[in-house]
Amino acid sequence: MPAATVVFLDGDARCPPEVLGYKGFGIDTMRRHGLPVPPAFCLTTEVGARYLDEPSATLDAVWDDVLDGIRRLEAATSRTFGRGPRPLLVSVRSGAAVSMPGMMDTVLDLGMCGEVERALGAAAFAHDTWRRFTDGYRRIVADRVPEDPYLQLRAAIEAVFRSWNSPRAAAYRAHHGLDNRGGTAAVVQAMVFGNLNTNSGAGVVFSRNPMTGADDEFGEWLPGGQGDDVVSGTVDVKPITALRDQQPAVYDELTSAARTLERLTADAQEIEFTVEDHTLWLLQTRAAKRSPQAAVRLALHLRRDGLIDDAEVLRRVTPAHVEALLRPSLQPETRLAAPLLAKGLAASQGVATGRAYTDVDAAVQAADRGEDVILVRHHTSPDDIHGMLVARGVVTETGGATSHAAVVSRELGRVAVVGCGGGVTESLAGRLVTVDGNEGEVRDGALELAAWSEDDSPELRELAEIAQRFSPLRDGPLTAMLSALRQS
Repeated sequence: MPAATVVFLDGDARCPPEVLGYKGFGIDTMRRHGLPVPPAFCLTTEVGARYLDEPSATLDAVWDDVLDGIRRLEAATSRTFGRGPRPLLVSVRSGAAVSMPGMMDTVLDLGMCGEVERALGAAAFAHDTWRRFTDGYRRIVADRVPEDPYLQLRAAIEAVFRSWNSPRAAAYRAHHGLDNRGGTAAVVQAMVFGNLNTNSGAGVVFSRNPMTGADDEFGEWLPGGQGDDVVSGTVDVKPITALRDQQPAVYDELTSAARTLERLTADAQEIEFTVEDHTLWLLQTRAAKRSPQAAVRLALHLRRDGLIDDAEVLRRVTPAHVEALLRPSLQPETRLAAPLLAKGLAASQGVATGRAYTDVDAAVQAADRGEDVILVRHHTSPDDIHGMLVARGVVTETGGATSHAAVVSRELGRVAVVGCGGGVTESLAGRLVTVDGNEGEVRDGALELAAWSEDDSPELRELAEIAQRFSPLRDGPLTAMLSALRQS
């Protein structure tokens, strides 16, 4: 196999996302520009694709390069993998060429064994890290956790490659019309610890608001937690302003990095980060999943900032975005007349009516019968993706604006209200409800909606003007939709 099948992400890799996967590409980009990122390497999408045909032979052929990657992580961190006195633990993540919520969850804290637990020192931290690792490994990779860290590493990498053909990943690709060929990369990255002490934590920050497109503070922060706590939606988190209040210097560094990445990528970014004892680490960056409203506003804002041109505006705003914006909405007098059943965080805008289902398979069966479905869960995970694909709206008991339910709903264009509190699944099950993703409410019954026009939206007017005067894309579907709208 070519030597480039295992690539150290030191800022000099300069391979496209099709090779490194979007996570590996983002890590390499951040390190090239001097941002604080834990060292990492990746097994490329080429390895992932070959693995699907020849599993053992493929991994055998690159294993020496994987071991060399671990040695480079050890040198970069002055730590040792699988042993003390200063142990190196790693995360193993899937990373296809495009973001794919149906792929495998991340394995954190890999490399734990009895010797490492003793070497970690602080009893509470060591115990929590051991618990997190074993729970995650058993859930994602295998029931049994090997004592040998290198066996752990190999099994986790194999699980990443196998996840390309998981039912949830296949459902996601089919929904978006993505190619089943190609495979995923596997990213191995040195761990940093948001669960180390009270000066640590983890979070997600956006360079711009992904629901409205506004240039304001948006993100979430969990003191004492790790990244999987935040994005899973299984725990309640704090707004990003809590980090500003607790650690203002770290907050300033984080928001500065977000602005830098937006300029470098010419797009709004979603950034996962960890703070380890007052030190900021950026784990990954990607184009932010956004609502249709935000898609239009962000494209126009970035154009005004000189980061993209008219042609790129019309590529980024799809007919589906405009269609979503023109759907009928819930008028205030109608909304307030209906009983309020649940209140949470408005995580993905719009309004949807349907029957509430709390079981994913039952929701799919109902949708197959032609019913309008609202999926109601304690929280969602990648295993729920097939239910989210058929649902018109999503409601959860826990989680915030960067939880799995919120992020995936925005990408799929589903209405979402999250963090409604305990007991919501039971109270809503089987009811006909209207989910208002603009107000963060769930109200009783199927409420009447009213449509609005281009005259109500200055952004749509500006978009229509760009479409009319930009001749190369004048005959495209978006231009035709906007032209018809202006003439109506």
